[in-house]
Amino acid sequence: MPTETPAAPATEDPKPQGRSSLMEALSLKSRFVLVFGEIDDKTARQTCERLILLAQESEAPIHMLISSPGGHVESGDAIHDMVRFVRAPVTTIGSGWVASAGTHIFLAAPKERRVCLPNTRFMIHQPAGGAGGRATDIAIQAKEIIKTRERIAAVVARETGHPLAKVLADMERDYWMSAGEAVTYGIVSRVIERQKDLA
Repeated sequence: MPTETPAAPATEDPKPQGRSSLMEALSLKSRFVLVFGEIDDKTARQTCERLILLAQESEAPIHMLISSPGGHVESGDAIHDMVRFVRAPVTTIGSGWVASAGTHIFLAAPKERRVCLPNTRFMIHQPAGGAGGRATDIAIQAKEIIKTRERIAAVVARETGHPLAKVLADMERDYWMSAGEAVTYGIVSRVIERQKDLA
């Protein structure tokens, strides 16, 4: 009885992967780290790996370009802390929108190294929760959300110079700012238009 010869497994086109590797190499060579899209554990791992790699290679400045709607708070914490941990100085550059956990990451750099492009929008707010289950579990989650809100607000207050009470009040709802308003608020030091303005 004739048998069919199994078809060879399809192989992926190497070109996209090769292009991705090339772009990755160029990004690392330029010492730019891109944080785009939703912040999750994958984003945190990739970003922290790049920061460690670049800092190990040299103590020359690192530029982190951020365009993110936010995401997982603890993943944002991991990136925020790594920016402050590595020896190489990191400049955060806002582009598009920098919201929620994205703003938390942006604030990891000292104020003089926090810049943005002209059309960037910023947003701060309190963390959202979706606790379910037993009443005791819901109560525990509610306490954790309050603690997280106060912790994030304390970072904003520290980095902008505003009283904690004002920041907590501002974070009660989505608090949006244009690039100029973010400068006034103290989130951004200055608005830049060209790469040469980073110098």
